[in-house]
Amino acid sequence: MTAPEADTPQDEPGHPRSVDVNNTQGDGACRNDRADRVQLADKSLSLYVLREHATNYAALFARARAEMGHGQCLCQTPALRLVIRCSRAGRYHLAGWPGEGKLHDPSCSFHKLASELTGRSAYSTEAIREDDEGVAIRFSAALARKLRDPEPARGPAELREGRGRRVVGLLGLLHWLWESAQLTAWHPRWRRRSWWICHMRLSEQIFGCSINHENLADILYVVPPFRKEYARRNTAAFETFLITRLKQRADAQRRGLILGEIRDISPTRYGVRYTLAHHRGALFATTALDERLRRSYRPAFSNAAAEHGARRIGLFLVELSPKGNVKVVDMAAMLVSELYIPADSSHEVVMANALADGGRAYVKPVRYDGSDLVFPDFVLTDTHPHSYVEVYGIHGRESYDERKRVKQAHYQSQRAGLIEWEVAKPIPNVRRR
Repeated sequence: MTAPEADTPQDEPGHPRSVDVNNTQGDGACRNDRADRVQLADKSLSLYVLREHATNYAALFARARAEMGHGQCLCQTPALRLVIRCSRAGRYHLAGWPGEGKLHDPSCSFHKLASELTGRSAYSTEAIREDDEGVAIRFSAALARKLRDPEPARGPAELREGRGRRVVGLLGLLHWLWESAQLTAWHPRWRRRSWWICHMRLSEQIFGCSINHENLADILYVVPPFRKEYARRNTAAFETFLITRLKQRADAQRRGLILGEIRDISPTRYGVRYTLAHHRGALFATTALDERLRRSYRPAFSNAAAEHGARRIGLFLVELSPKGNVKVVDMAAMLVSELYIPADSSHEVVMANALADGGRAYVKPVRYDGSDLVFPDFVLTDTHPHSYVEVYGIHGRESYDERKRVKQAHYQSQRAGLIEWEVAKPIPNVRRR
């Protein structure tokens, strides 16, 4: 059996790369080292240290919550408020204050785009609800089924409910996780992103989140980065997930979620086999399901994307087969760049890589379950006001050309900066002037 991939040592996260405070970016603005620090009560701390060792600071979290009612982010002066959340398990973590995400420095972990630039705004509070205890999500898929009942067909009613934004589907949940963990954003002052960093940020978002009234930490297994010294521990954790989450209970088959990077898809005697990076096991699906998923997520399965170093992320709804194999019931797939930035096409992967190589700070807006929503392809956060990037990959389709004209007129009316790329032409210079 081939060993899972390992992140290269230089990709391991730690404190952000050392930077010269005298080094300026295009407009002469100094890089903001305070974006890495927060304050709890009277203590100023590194956000990275606080995230890695949250349990060691439980008393400080509790004191800050009692004395001030919130934490503080030091990326700006005056400091911005942070919500202090405590899960039912007693684990504390910080979250951005509602409505203030766009006030944070673009390099700050709590920076968010304006609400009109994310698919999350299309949901009602019935679908995603936030309070001091965390986030409660109403998920569209059943997390258990009666063994005597036939598998329900994926029908129009379920799709209409998803469009109604009263529930969150698999893709919506994947986008929520990615956006909440700030994996839709990139800033040149950050060190190169690896699956280690993705896993760390995703794990933080899971704590304090419930899905259909169950703890998401009990339902979702995020594949950990492979390290030889942790291989046994990771194998044991996955076996525990299979037993505690997926094992049959009485006459019910329980289901769970697995999130990881898809490394390979190969045919088997009865269908297909999904192999995940950093993971020794395999997930199995029927040929019919695989064909449906390929139609639904064409960019993630295209050969063109692989040629540009793109990655594929899968969020799998799974259950155990009678033989003990992990069976895929459904999946959401997402194409991402080499830095794990989401992309809607192979051309967007090329642009995402070019923006990072050009030293730009940017965010990729994600649609969640709203396939009809229209956003800029990328938002550049290193200009004030923000500017935009559009990648035009389709020619001769009237509906696409009309949408292009509407977007161009909107940017012109807003006097917003705009970088445009017709993919039949060379990619433009994206570096800041």
